Amino acid sequence: MKFFRFLLLALPFALISCGTQKMVPYYLENVTDTSGMESVKTPELRIQKNDMLSIQVYSLSTKPELSDALYNLPCNSAAGSTAANVCGFLVDAAGNIEYPRLGTIHAEGLTKQELAAEIKKRLTQPVELLKDPIVIIRFLNFRITILGEIAQAGTLAVAGERLTILEAIGMAGGITEYGKKNTVKIIRENSGKREVGYIDLSSKDIFESPYYNLIQNDIVLVEPTKQKIRQAEQSQIAQRISLALGIITSAAVIYNLFK
Repeated sequence: MKFFRFLLLALPFALISCGTQKMVPYYLENVTDTSGMESVKTPELRIQKNDMLSIQVYSLSTKPELSDALYNLPCNSAAGSTAANVCGFLVDAAGNIEYPRLGTIHAEGLTKQELAAEIKKRLTQPVELLKDPIVIIRFLNFRITILGEIAQAGTLAVAGERLTILEAIGMAGGITEYGKKNTVKIIRENSGKREVGYIDLSSKDIFESPYYNLIQNDIVLVEPTKQKIRQAEQSQIAQRISLALGIITSAAVIYNLFK
């Protein structure tokens, strides 16, 4: 019995761990006041595969046979319909869109302005199909995914076409106390290639990072701190010790019954 009592007293000490606690960096911790000194830089988004684009064409033409309606997708949904009414051009796996009467147009890698210029060129050269056409393009599916040590992980759909890393984290409820703020991982597809980068949310140079402004389909991953990993390991150890104590207690009871 002394042996069993010794085990019961000794095993809980395995849960005790010693170590120094490090201060968790806060958002923009090292940023200084630069009021009126810095210009805001907003990168131009480039079209990717599987993007859904809204493309509208207008012109000065008044002739029915040259109507700009011929180059716009119809967007009429039945009254009371619950189905999503998406009127847009899907960029296919080859990076192309199929445009009415203009054929296949390669869109991947272009900005909205560059694609608009290409469509306008096809509407005016070599034959003038429309008089002074205007092409307006918008993204219909700007979204990013945020995972890890975040209050509300998931996919965020954005109505506009601009989203910063701080705005995304704010929309997701913020980083938990166990999330690393100085090494937030960004997974991005760029020109058909996947790249991985990091951004320090406490750095004074955060606004200069190429990952401060997110682009469509970015994946943001907030990794756990060593403290969180250590707690998870301790939880597993505690479960194993609890199971071991249960086995030892049962063995002690059986021993007392049959000694």
